Amino acid sequence: MKGRSGRPPLWSYWIALPSFVLLWALVAWLLQSPLLPTPPSVLDTLVREAASGELWHHLGATLGRVVVAFILAMAIGSAIGIFMGRSQTTNALLDPLLVLFLNLPALVTIILMYVWFGLVEVAAVMAVVLNKVPNVAVTVREGARSLDYRLEEMATVYEFTRWQRLREVWAPQLFPYVMAATRGGLA
Repeated sequence: MKGRSGRPPLWSYWIALPSFVLLWALVAWLLQSPLLPTPPSVLDTLVREAASGELWHHLGATLGRVVVAFILAMAIGSAIGIFMGRSQTTNALLDPLLVLFLNLPALVTIILMYVWFGLVEVAAVMAVVLNKVPNVAVTVREGARSLDYRLEEMATVYEFTRWQRLREVWAPQLFPYVMAATRGGLA
């Protein structure tokens, strides 16, 4: 049963989380394996690592890689998407590559990056970028294809510079598509 907002009622969260932890504890107790530690041992390790500062150091490094990869994927994917959406020639040239990269599993990309570059920061960031750029490009391309030609004509009549055209005509129309790509990129 869902609430008025279409979401599950709040009480269901209070049941789901403890149920998950209980199931986890039961399976860990039954298996008695170091591969699946119990919830108390995980909590103990978490508290210890947080107190020593190691958790924050590694969490900061990971978040730094995520931010760099996200910014690169959004910038590159948006540029490719705009060029593909505005130019049929560019779209015809890049579409096969886009289809290839859309269908390349993330695990394969990660392994290839580590084989080619080694176990370094660049390989981790590049794997995420290569995996997210096609998704961003496809979404932004559809937005670029749907730009209103009448606004383009208006920009031509008023002799907008390229920067003005991007800022005043394209950006407002592409905003919903960029936000959809952002949501997908963050996922």
